[in-house]
Amino acid sequence: MNLKAKPKAKTKHKDMVPAFGERPYVARLSSRSALVSELKILLAAGSDIPRVDEYKRLVLEENCLAKATMSSRQRALADLRSRYILELDDPLFQCFLAEWSKQLPDPEGSLTIYCLWALNDRLVAELGTKYLFPRLRQAPSPVKTDDIMAYLFTKQTRHPELVKWSAETTSAVARKYAASIRDFGLARGIYSKLSVHPALYAAPARFLVRALRLANTKDLDIIRSPWFRLIGLDSHEVVDALSELRRQGKLSFNIQADVVELGLEGHRP
Repeated sequence: MNLKAKPKAKTKHKDMVPAFGERPYVARLSSRSALVSELKILLAAGSDIPRVDEYKRLVLEENCLAKATMSSRQRALADLRSRYILELDDPLFQCFLAEWSKQLPDPEGSLTIYCLWALNDRLVAELGTKYLFPRLRQAPSPVKTDDIMAYLFTKQTRHPELVKWSAETTSAVARKYAASIRDFGLARGIYSKLSVHPALYAAPARFLVRALRLANTKDLDIIRSPWFRLIGLDSHEVVDALSELRRQGKLSFNIQADVVELGLEGHRP
C-alpha cells in the first residue's frame, strides 16, 4: 500500500492572473462600483511596506474609510478585496505594490489601479480590451450603458452565466462600469460620458509586463500582447511605447529581430 502523500497540484501560470484564465463573468459591479476612491484612501493610510493584515486593521479597527458601523466596514473590506485582492502573498498584488510603492501621481496611479482591477476580473478585462478599447482609440467617443448591455448580450453564448442575470443586474453592471471608468480617468461626463484616451505612463505599462511574466509569457510575446489595450495601446504600438519609456529612463528595452531584452528597472537615457 502506497502511503505517500499526493503532491499538491501546481498552480497554473495563468491562474495567477484571473483575467487570463477561462473564468466566468461575475456581477460584482451590480451592487457597487470599482471603489477606486476608497482604495486610494486605504493605500494612503498604509505603510510603504505593508504588514500582514494591515489593510484589514486599517479598515476594521482604525476605520480609515470613515464607515458608520462595523458591518459597513466589513462590507467595504470584502468589496475591496474582491476587486483588488489586498493579499500580500498574492503574486499579482505583489506586482501592483512593486509599482504603487513608487508613490505614483495621478493619473498614472489611477491607471495602474485600473489595470489591477481589470486583471483581477475577467468581465472587466474583456470589457476593457474589447468594448472600451476601440472607444479609447476614437476618443472622445460615447460610452453608453445600452451599448455595454448590447456587448454583454453578444457574449451569452461564450458566457452562459450571463443568461442567468436579470435585466436589472445587467443594467446595473453596465451603469457602474461606465461610472467606474470615469473614476479612473478613461471617460468624462456624468450623464453622457465620452471616452478619454490615456497618456503613456510607465507604471501601468510595467505592471502589465509583470503580470504577463506571471503567466509565463516570453518577452517576445509580451511585446505582441493584446493586454496593452487596457491602457489604449494596440499590439503593433507596444514596441514604440516601450521604446519611448526607455528614452525616458523608465525601463530598459532593446529588440533585434526576434531577440527582446526587456528590463523593468530604469536607466539614465
